[in-house]
Amino acid sequence: MTAELVRGQNHPLSQVRLEVRVSAGTPVVAAATLSDEQGTIRGVEWVAHPGAAALPGLEVSRQAAADHRLAVDLDAVPDAVHRVDVLLALPTDGRGPVRFGAVAAPFVAVTGLDGTEVATYTITGLDAESAVVALELYRRQGAWKVRAVGQGYAGGLAELLADQGLTEAHALANGIQAAVAQSHARAVPAPASGTADADRAHRHAGTTPDAGGHVTQPGPPPQHAGPYGHDAPHGMPAQPTPAPAGQGVDPARPGPAGPVDYTHPGRQRTAPPPPPPTAPPAPQGQPTGPVAGDATGWSMDERLYNQVWGMFEDLARTTAAYRSAVDFADSRMEKELDQVLSDPRSRIGGQGDAAREAARARHADLVGQARQALDRDLAQLQAEADVVEPALPPAYARWDNPVWHGYRVPMEMPMALRVGDLHLPESDPLRIPLLVRLPLERGLWIDSGRAGSLDGSFADSHELRQGAMETAVALAARLLAVHPAGEFTLHVIDAAGSAAGSLAPLTRSGVLAGPPAVGAAGVSEVLARLTERVDLVQMAVRGGAADALPPGLDTAQQLLLINDFPHGFDDRAVTRLRYLADEGPAVGVHLLMVADREDAAGYGPLLDPLWRSLLRLTPVADDHLADPWVGHAWTYEPSLVPPGSQILQQVLTQVAEARTKYM
Repeated sequence: MTAELVRGQNHPLSQVRLEVRVSAGTPVVAAATLSDEQGTIRGVEWVAHPGAAALPGLEVSRQAAADHRLAVDLDAVPDAVHRVDVLLALPTDGRGPVRFGAVAAPFVAVTGLDGTEVATYTITGLDAESAVVALELYRRQGAWKVRAVGQGYAGGLAELLADQGLTEAHALANGIQAAVAQSHARAVPAPASGTADADRAHRHAGTTPDAGGHVTQPGPPPQHAGPYGHDAPHGMPAQPTPAPAGQGVDPARPGPAGPVDYTHPGRQRTAPPPPPPTAPPAPQGQPTGPVAGDATGWSMDERLYNQVWGMFEDLARTTAAYRSAVDFADSRMEKELDQVLSDPRSRIGGQGDAAREAARARHADLVGQARQALDRDLAQLQAEADVVEPALPPAYARWDNPVWHGYRVPMEMPMALRVGDLHLPESDPLRIPLLVRLPLERGLWIDSGRAGSLDGSFADSHELRQGAMETAVALAARLLAVHPAGEFTLHVIDAAGSAAGSLAPLTRSGVLAGPPAVGAAGVSEVLARLTERVDLVQMAVRGGAADALPPGLDTAQQLLLINDFPHGFDDRAVTRLRYLADEGPAVGVHLLMVADREDAAGYGPLLDPLWRSLLRLTPVADDHLADPWVGHAWTYEPSLVPPGSQILQQVLTQVAEARTKYM
């Protein structure tokens, strides 16, 4: 299963011989750097680039191109290397775009040698940057992982390499661009619109902001003829793959086996995605209004997903700029006031008072300018939100959105799911949907044990637990509603039977796989059944015998909703639960837990990895989610059904009817 990453997300690598494939839609320079455990590049000989394309275990292209394949053998990199960064940069020859904001978002994929995708990442959110760290492959506890980085640099390659600690950054950056501009590394022009090589995938990944955080020196690189030539790293193909004529590669490039086909494998050669819609022309002198779906993507679903996350990043950055300006104004005023107090002359007459008033006036002016800029950006984002929110499909929409009143069971699974809303104190009442990718790559933990919320509500423990369960039911119902009939199965464990009221919409409509499990025996039976399913599917996948699964095995995505954990769980049940959390998502078994971490503390450190591996949410407004860009503490609010609304029951009734017909 391919992991579609978003910025900051990581994914384990089960293979060490890989390709990193780049599809940019315009010629870009691809390079890679090696760094040690401290993240330091030890010299220019630790940089693979068009002028020196190979390092031990690593090889890049010698030319600028719209598509690239980078060869990686992680077993062959020196022992001192702990990180491999993949870099992309726009050529500076004056013949193409000078910033990534003017081109389609680059797409990168980590694949096995057979072309099977392991992880993908579409680098969104770039504007004035001309160089970007796309991915990093890094060691962690003896294993390798890939992380989506997407860190851009307006200063280009020189700024990027300097930020990684390379003292010769400017000289090396100039050398790389010079090599690209010369015949040594001929540029492959971007294909015309509608040609075969314009095929790109604008697929984006699923996490979300989270509460958690984030060699012996090699000799001179060998010189040889291009990617995957006779000096390729161990385990890479010995010869390049000839490309059919007319597929956008340089036919003049020397090599006994012909030119390399840089087109992403496994993707049909079709026309590029249609351009996003544009707003109708505005009257002269007035700004153009926002448009729903005004982002890149193959479908409106994907465009809206990209647009929502673009809004989230815009709000994060504009708020960071405002806070930085206020901090500067505060520090400047403090410094000026200190100077006034330290000058004996300020005690004579009214000079001191005048100086203090002047300092405060300058502070107010700076803060006022910053707030004015923030309000301008917030007004634009609010206008965009007002257009986007009504256009969202059910998977992304609030429960009070009219789109639910026209709900029909879908034929295809959506890209993502709305699990709530995010906002910052400076931008109230602007809300940004919190979307997570589907299928879920991690479970969800609804915290039922917090003392209260930011506004003082839900201080009562019973009320808080009920709110947590209602949040979980709304999420489970939404997951059922956005999957096609027969593609999603919901199991419930309510060991104490304390959530009958909250579970009523699910039990009355008949959408559950069976009655909620109660007591220790019920807990054991459900966990044993799901554990067996994980084991069977894993064995079938590893053995390449997916068709050999037992008859009657439910191959749909499975969600286990657990209320009031750890009530009813013994040590064996906890072990099985840990197993499902670790191994289940890869084979379609996911967790949705309603629990108080303090209650679970009785198991000691055993459950800490479980708690940390899940996306933690609360039934109340709380500041506990951090974005991967500037680290803001975002206030999360759950997505609940409005009081008195019958929409949840109407939707679940349709789901149950479709499930009955499917069975």
